[in-house]
Amino acid sequence: MPNLILSLDQGTTSSRAIVFNNHGKIVSIAQKEFKQHYPKAGWVEHDPLEIWSSQATVLTEAIVKAGAKASDIHAIGITNQRETTIVWDRKSGKPIYNAIVWQDRRTAAYCDTIKKEHGRKIQEKTGLIVDAYFSASKIKWMLDNVEGARTKAEAGELAFGTVDSWLIWNLTAGEVHVTDVTNASRTMIYNINSLQWDDELLKLFTIPRSMLPGVRSSSEKYGETAGRILASKIPIAGIAGDQQAALFGQMCTKKGMVKNTYGTGCFMLMNIGDKPVLSKNNLVTTIAWQLDGKTSYALEGSIFIAGAVVQWLRDELEIVPSSKDIESLARKVKDTNGVYLVPAFAGLGAPHWEQHARGTIVGLTRGTSKAHLARAALESIAFQTMDVLQAMQADASSTIQELRVDGGATVNDLLMQIQADVLGAKVVRPEITETTAMGAAYFAGLASGFWKSTGEISEQWSLDKEFKPAGKDEDVIFEWKRAVETAKFWAGYSSKNQNS
Repeated sequence: MPNLILSLDQGTTSSRAIVFNNHGKIVSIAQKEFKQHYPKAGWVEHDPLEIWSSQATVLTEAIVKAGAKASDIHAIGITNQRETTIVWDRKSGKPIYNAIVWQDRRTAAYCDTIKKEHGRKIQEKTGLIVDAYFSASKIKWMLDNVEGARTKAEAGELAFGTVDSWLIWNLTAGEVHVTDVTNASRTMIYNINSLQWDDELLKLFTIPRSMLPGVRSSSEKYGETAGRILASKIPIAGIAGDQQAALFGQMCTKKGMVKNTYGTGCFMLMNIGDKPVLSKNNLVTTIAWQLDGKTSYALEGSIFIAGAVVQWLRDELEIVPSSKDIESLARKVKDTNGVYLVPAFAGLGAPHWEQHARGTIVGLTRGTSKAHLARAALESIAFQTMDVLQAMQADASSTIQELRVDGGATVNDLLMQIQADVLGAKVVRPEITETTAMGAAYFAGLASGFWKSTGEISEQWSLDKEFKPAGKDEDVIFEWKRAVETAKFWAGYSSKNQNS
């Protein structure tokens, strides 16, 4: 009998595969980074073929590391970077252009125009605030800018998918073209009320319906891996966008529970139950998951640059040799000496939604050191999270006492303590922080009978460490907000000059 679940966790900077056992424990992990492409300022792309090849490589590597065979895998769950957009030729299976990544800002000006006239209607239908972040304008850009693309799309020859769809297409050798409700809800063309692709929005963005994948629940059998992929055919039985998968992996299954994932960006989600309530504080409403015929919703605040600011210090400024060294460097100073770093490298996300913002550093003096910059970078992650949590509390009309955290940066105890201090709330880190992959595994396991119920898997969540607030420094928080306003001011100045 197969006794393992395989989770494919396709992220913004790397592809990973994690094997879990029946107790929700990690058996093996394989990971492979892939190249980031920046063809122009504000543009971010990936090679879809490299995404697929890296994911296929780690898939087999994780199984081998687990000392297992393909026949030992009960089912596969998939979680993915969400809004990243891929369009490919149905006949050849080849992409017509690089994947346009969720961080990409090339369609910002177009989105500004759409937002003025259609913003409210789009939010009511999709729960989203019009922004280049989401998939719709990226699809339109490809159709308008890749030679022959629109003609092929209108002839039904092209397929669109977020990364989950692309992986499943390749895993099944082109037999299955699907996505799930969580990923569909991030495209800006999916109606989260009717749970269907929206014809009015498709017309607005001039996207042919024939391109779109079928939309399914987050936990069901979608198909099997093709024989040429693995020695045994394995059911693909779970799909969820990375942040919704993390919400489920953190077992935030009750209304009002909140998690924050610290990855390339930061993404905070609150379970709001079975009705899609629109935010009044610049958050987005998204589908959390669909399980056993029931749809759950969430409020989400998206921070575009979190762990990526540490990568910037490592790769571009070469302040630290590796990301893990940021904590020891930051601990060399007791504060930032008045330095504030607003890492708006891809604009500002929630709750500001300033597409034209750029990275800003204020408070530099002759005495500013590498350690001060390192600490300011960590504080920027915590402060951005605070901004989102404050908006979330305003929407919920309640004070949140506990934040469940996951993602790579949560191993940084200094960051977690700073986070608790600026929030004035308890930060709770689970024993297994790979909750994104775990959520996808849980969805696959529930659909395939590997686990019997959410009650059974909720017992697997266990605490690693709590970080309790030592006290807020309101002056520091005030100065952070001033730094953000500075970044927003220069955004307006820059946008005005570009358009003149």
